[in-house]
Amino acid sequence: MLSNKIPKLSDPQLIQKTQTSARESWRMLEIIAEFVNVTERLQEVQPAVTIFGSARTTPEHPYYVLAEQVARRLSDAGFSVISGGGPGIMEAANKGAFAGPSPSVGLNIELPHEQGANAYQDVSTTFKHFFARKVMFVKLSAAFVMMPGGFGTLDELSEVLTLVQTAKIRKVPVILVHSGFWGGLVEWMRGTLEAQGMISPGDLELFQVIDDPAKVVDAIFEHYQTRGFTPSPSEREAELAL
Repeated sequence: MLSNKIPKLSDPQLIQKTQTSARESWRMLEIIAEFVNVTERLQEVQPAVTIFGSARTTPEHPYYVLAEQVARRLSDAGFSVISGGGPGIMEAANKGAFAGPSPSVGLNIELPHEQGANAYQDVSTTFKHFFARKVMFVKLSAAFVMMPGGFGTLDELSEVLTLVQTAKIRKVPVILVHSGFWGGLVEWMRGTLEAQGMISPGDLELFQVIDDPAKVVDAIFEHYQTRGFTPSPSEREAELAL
């Protein structure tokens, strides 16, 4: 009989499946809400530059001081400065921008450790979903400054370079600050990735290594001297496929 093949509403497996489906649907609504909320709040902060770096760097550390100097120069030059909103290099970036005339922006994330919003944010928002936060970093930024950092910073560097390499986003300045920290990685990229054909000739030109905070700002302006900071219609269309 057909009726024997229709699961009963009290069937534990059907109840569990329905609950799981409802949770997944609700999660999708949460993600959409995050995108809508952040887009509305941050549409006025451009042009903006994102600074990535370690959450574990103390205020006395030279990397922290360097990040604060870079951020202040960017703010003085008219750029909003975006960081992950937490401690370490993120705090230094927000602190430098907070002391300048342009907005200091924090895209915070809910984490079980390391992350707590720093006190130097003119605009602050908190994400629950990591990937939504990463998408907004990309959509909002006209350049990326990579300070010394750990796995998270390496992940962010690799993602940005991959998006530029594959033309998913426009070519933007990607600047690695502090040659003493990044030099070994760059040499490995050249001697292994490029030498063995894992990346294309010219891919190493997708980023620059700079030590001087003033030259970081100069490099960004030099990149955009022949075009505006606003993405073209075709670039905006490509970013919809992120």
